[in-house]
Amino acid sequence: MMKILTIIVSYNFEPWIDRCLGSLKASLQPTDTLVIDNGSSDRTVEILRKNYPEIRLIANHANLGFGKANNIGMQIALKEDYDAVFLLNQDAWIDPKTLGSLAQESLRHPDYAILSPVHLNGNGTELEKGFASYVQVSSRNNLPAENRLTECPFINAAFWFIPTGILKKTGGFSSLFYHYGEDKDYANRIHFHGYRIGYLPTVFGCHDREFRKVSLEGFLRAERVYLLSEYANINYGFIQAFAYGVLAGIKKLVIALLKGNWTHAKGYAGIVSGLLCQTPAICRIRKQTKQSYPNFLMS
Repeated sequence: MMKILTIIVSYNFEPWIDRCLGSLKASLQPTDTLVIDNGSSDRTVEILRKNYPEIRLIANHANLGFGKANNIGMQIALKEDYDAVFLLNQDAWIDPKTLGSLAQESLRHPDYAILSPVHLNGNGTELEKGFASYVQVSSRNNLPAENRLTECPFINAAFWFIPTGILKKTGGFSSLFYHYGEDKDYANRIHFHGYRIGYLPTVFGCHDREFRKVSLEGFLRAERVYLLSEYANINYGFIQAFAYGVLAGIKKLVIALLKGNWTHAKGYAGIVSGLLCQTPAICRIRKQTKQSYPNFLMS
């Protein structure tokens, strides 16, 4: 049986603790669980220490971000000879068969670097909207009927099963990303190194994520993250990456100016300026992540 480390990065985890950790207790596939708390201001740490003493807890005093915190867990998995990691969002939980099924499929298909269950919404009635978009399936009733991995270019990191052999070759999340975008960047690197991403249509996880109206701040953050992920994408040559990242940002800036949308124009100006300032780091990390090495996981 595979030795699996489930890694949960938490921040104000209190509303989901019992459902999330309870689902791991009920899993037919045993797993060790590591919670890395990013400075929660609620009772997360207190509850974990009191009610879940079997859980390994790292309580940070500051918010390290999603990627850096997960990298701590991945480092532990490599040092302690785990066979795989399972990255699980704090607002998510799995069915009892999910983890074991993913582990079995991973052994059968070593060309898959990231395996995921179907992502359902918080009440389990329908596909989570982001997942439905990524895998191009309109509803739960339209999922593939076969019990086999279904390839797709990207799945967000709410439920990621990754063999540690993959971590040794591709590493962890890039230091370019703090929160949001790190999973897209990681998927790009997975493809560069010749691996695949897929989901198993017959096992499920629930992700309690609501879709709300996006604020201006949220919109510009998403634009910045997208353009950064394009600039950092090692599947492109540098000139192409510069065009899809920086020049695409300049184009959006010009369009906003022509439309008289000064707020968006100011936002895009800041994004482009930030990308240009990051260019030396982006060039260094583009070169680094092309190497088969546990990038970002070696202290």
